[in-house]
Amino acid sequence: MGADENAAIVRRGYEAFNSGDLATLTELFDVDAVWHTPGRSSLAGDHRGRDATFAYFGRLAQETGGTFQARLQDLVAGDELVVGIQHNSAERDGKQLDVDTCLVFKLEDGHVIEGWEHFRDQYAWDEFWS
Repeated sequence: MGADENAAIVRRGYEAFNSGDLATLTELFDVDAVWHTPGRSSLAGDHRGRDATFAYFGRLAQETGGTFQARLQDLVAGDELVVGIQHNSAERDGKQLDVDTCLVFKLEDGHVIEGWEHFRDQYAWDEFWS
């Protein structure tokens, strides 16, 4: 697929993620997708497989009482990789999350096969989840 198609897939993914549309996310993510989350929080690690990736996404919602949002600010797409620049916000245990993030998505045959999160302020991300 080309850059425009890949950008459209990732944009659909953001919309589905923020609205809790698991059916669309299931359509967009490969069953063997791997999601990489850096840091030292309980959420850090490599989430292998669509089910593990979705379990991680579910924790973002569950542990913030549904307040977690990933607001897409910009997108750069190529034939294999798409970079989403986003702002994350949430509330949890009296804490506020307010951190910019860069996500790198690897796509193959119209499906996300791998994702890497990069936080502008890794310490703020880790502190929020501690």
